[in-house]
Amino acid sequence: MNKQPKYRQVADALRREIDNGTYPPGSRLPSESDLSTRFDASRNTVRSGLSLLVTQGLISSSQGLGYEVAKHEVFELNASRFENLSFPQNGDAYSTDVTNAGRRPHQTFRVELQPAPEYVAERLLVDAGATTVLRHCHRFVDDVPWSTQATHYPEWLVKKGPRLTEPGDIAEGTTRYLASLGVTQIGYFDEIATRMPTPEEARLLEIGAGVPVLLWTRTGYSDERPIRCTITTFRGDLNRMNYEIGDLSARSENEPQ
Repeated sequence: MNKQPKYRQVADALRREIDNGTYPPGSRLPSESDLSTRFDASRNTVRSGLSLLVTQGLISSSQGLGYEVAKHEVFELNASRFENLSFPQNGDAYSTDVTNAGRRPHQTFRVELQPAPEYVAERLLVDAGATTVLRHCHRFVDDVPWSTQATHYPEWLVKKGPRLTEPGDIAEGTTRYLASLGVTQIGYFDEIATRMPTPEEARLLEIGAGVPVLLWTRTGYSDERPIRCTITTFRGDLNRMNYEIGDLSARSENEPQ
């Protein structure tokens, strides 16, 4: 005997059908009336089950149009190759990865001088409130919001790389630009976290109810000191991150031909 509340039984049944492709991404679910008949449940019970799937990011609702299964065209980012100076690039690392995946990149920029928040100052080894150059980037994949990225550079670095303060894109990417000036990133420290989005993040990334964000903080180092701290905020439903560490020759040898 199923002891779960009826609305959860409705949600579980529909979730299974979404997972197995009965209702593929972008398709519409049956009406509340039809679902009430199918599950022998009241409209309120069905609506509660559907609302649960909305909060979990599996479906979306629009007034007068019913419920639609969320589209999840996931983009996979290789974080260990991202910004690697030996990896062939066409433009910056983001544009290269998106283009190589057969997708279309687009990004907008904002540059400002800003006091370093405490968590950034700790990573850059500067005093809290010290001036940093903040390069903020809003990135899209196929015109769908993909991420926001905020990179803080310590003020001393501007004397070596004045283009850091220029609004707009640095076509080759800031990592390669700085390397051309003798400030080479030779290592980085990554931190990965998840949380629910702020209202501003939800607006910029067009995140539906119940969808978390993935936070990727990368602190880059030269051979002397930290040179930047980058916080990238991804839509949790449209992104997957991987790393390559060590010798993976066995993986390539065993991939299906």
